[in-house]
Amino acid sequence: MILEGKTWKFGDDISTDHIAPGRLFHLRSNLEELAKHVLEDADQEFAKKVQKGDFVVGGNNFGLGSSREHAPTIIKMAGVSAVLAKSFARIFFRNSINVGLPVLECDTEKINRGDVLRVDLGAGIVENKTSGEKLTFVPLPEAMLKILNDGGLLAHIEKHGGFKFD
Repeated sequence: MILEGKTWKFGDDISTDHIAPGRLFHLRSNLEELAKHVLEDADQEFAKKVQKGDFVVGGNNFGLGSSREHAPTIIKMAGVSAVLAKSFARIFFRNSINVGLPVLECDTEKINRGDVLRVDLGAGIVENKTSGEKLTFVPLPEAMLKILNDGGLLAHIEKHGGFKFD
């Protein structure tokens, strides 16, 4: 799977409360409305200006905080094709794969806001088309790539009649 888009850079410790603000918890059953506020506590312009295919780039510990499974869902609904960060909170990482949102652990120091990236999920390569830098990451396991290709865990189970990877 090859992805290409523009980056939105955030720092360390972006929490699920930054992604899905707690003051809007009443919208958790209306994800389309909640997605209109995605990441607004970290960057007020993000939800208004993010475009289909863009990347979210973070530092360390992206997605910390409460489990809020709707946090990766609304990032995906906003059109983001993948989240790249130095590290992720484990529950956020698992929830992202389950909803079909690619999450990649790589060194994000040399990625700047607005850079255009080309990401090859299978090969583990991030090409920064703006700077010419190439980064590598450990590719996601084959099972996770199949779940992502199917659109998430539920879609994978529906498609294959269970949790199957043959």
